[in-house]
Amino acid sequence: MQIAVQEALKGMNANDGGPFGAVITKNGKIIAQAHNMVVKTNDPTAHAEMTAIRIATKKLKRFDLSDCKIYSSCEPCPMCFAAIHWAKMSKLYFACTRKDAANIGFDDKFIYDVILGKTKRKQVSIKKIDRANSMKPFQEWQKKQNKTRY
Repeated sequence: MQIAVQEALKGMNANDGGPFGAVITKNGKIIAQAHNMVVKTNDPTAHAEMTAIRIATKKLKRFDLSDCKIYSSCEPCPMCFAAIHWAKMSKLYFACTRKDAANIGFDDKFIYDVILGKTKRKQVSIKKIDRANSMKPFQEWQKKQNKTRY
């Protein structure tokens, strides 16, 4: 965890992004470590966990990280939490809480409320369109013999 915290400080001090760090291990060895890079890359998805996952999957040459653990300096946001699940990691350890993050201006409560349907205010207008004319890729996927499931 202390390496994740050091990454958070490193990124913050370099003005790469917010004070967040993450480390991914496999069999007790570090395979990826990263910090938030949102400001440096102008990529709103470049959170510490997302960046560490990208490094780990590239290094291991696979998208399944089920034999890995992630250490995050803070409770992951909804995006990172989902990515940890998509990567099928076996364990998540975190230090600071989402409330701690909210107290310094990184508040994900609105996103949680949208996901749970607890808010009337919408930041993004959402409308489903043209389903009938957009099903072809799904139909082709269903028939595809050599697909890789994930």
